[in-house]
Amino acid sequence: MKKSLLSAVALTAMVAFSGTAWADIIVGVAGPLTGPNAAFGAQLQKGAEQAAADINAAGGINGEKIKIVLGDDVSDAKQGVSVANKFVADGVKFVIGHFNSGVSIPASDVYAENGILQVTPASTNPQFTERKLWNTFRTCGRDDQQGAVAGKYIADKFKGVKVAVVHDKTPYGQGLANETKKAMNALGVKEVVYEGITPGEKDYSALIAKMKEAGVGVVYYGGLHTEAGLILRQMADQGVKATMMSGDGITSNELASIAGDAVNGTLMTFPPDPRNNPNAKDVVKKFRDAGFEPEAYTLYSYAALQIIADAAKAGKTTDSEKVAETMKAKGPFKTVIGDIGFDAKGDITRPDYVMYTWKKGPDGKYSYFEN
Repeated sequence: MKKSLLSAVALTAMVAFSGTAWADIIVGVAGPLTGPNAAFGAQLQKGAEQAAADINAAGGINGEKIKIVLGDDVSDAKQGVSVANKFVADGVKFVIGHFNSGVSIPASDVYAENGILQVTPASTNPQFTERKLWNTFRTCGRDDQQGAVAGKYIADKFKGVKVAVVHDKTPYGQGLANETKKAMNALGVKEVVYEGITPGEKDYSALIAKMKEAGVGVVYYGGLHTEAGLILRQMADQGVKATMMSGDGITSNELASIAGDAVNGTLMTFPPDPRNNPNAKDVVKKFRDAGFEPEAYTLYSYAALQIIADAAKAGKTTDSEKVAETMKAKGPFKTVIGDIGFDAKGDITRPDYVMYTWKKGPDGKYSYFEN
């Protein structure tokens, strides 16, 4: 009798435990949580975690709670694939990430093969969504859209000025630089310097000397803030007064910490600042009250999980492939960055890029302000 009672108790405990495990919807958040691009990884992490907390507080998804697991890809493609495989083993159904296009693209193949839906808040290379995978979505725009804005701006605002196009040889950086080059070339502007750099280098004096000799007045840079900041500072040190323009990869206040006063006047393409969206007011306050400034991709990450949750509710399922179908069919979805719908590829249907200038704000600190 005692043995039977113990067995019944154990069985009940096992059922209860398995029920609790089953009731978790596991969402992976992947990005560079450490390394030189950790500021962007923090944005993806904080955005998704706050969204999960808010969705769970409101009852979860179809009665189930979201559990966040993290994957640090260190902006490295091989590490990104390792993270993807770990997520598969962890039972992840949905992924928010990665940050770098060069990581998102190979990781997406692993996710596609294992029934995992991926929404990147930040990977802008067109190839991410051009491969006809069922599972690839983004809440940001694409480099061919961003490059078109940058190329037109150069052609319109810098007539007769010599242009250098520089990139960091990554799928994101080179892809964006080439799209900008393509757009400005079509408008009659031909670059006088086209160079690739190696991320992680500290000395760009040879590149800067080449640009100085060519009389460059505008430097378009495709890459991230870490290298952009060093190039800006070293340009100033060598007396090169050219204006730098770049894309969403420099959308971090760390740029000013690296470049110092040399950041003043730098131009940058990015969508309209989502922190100013009325839909984001309450969420932005939560971040700031917690001591985190939700710049750049924070709210894009938050929105990614909002959309997954709303699509799962609309379709009354957490099956990732069915959620993907609903995301394409049932939009637009209301999010903290505005109403978002998706086309058949998983790209957003309302891409918008504007120009920003880095300058001192009312607090005396450098940051980026919409033109």
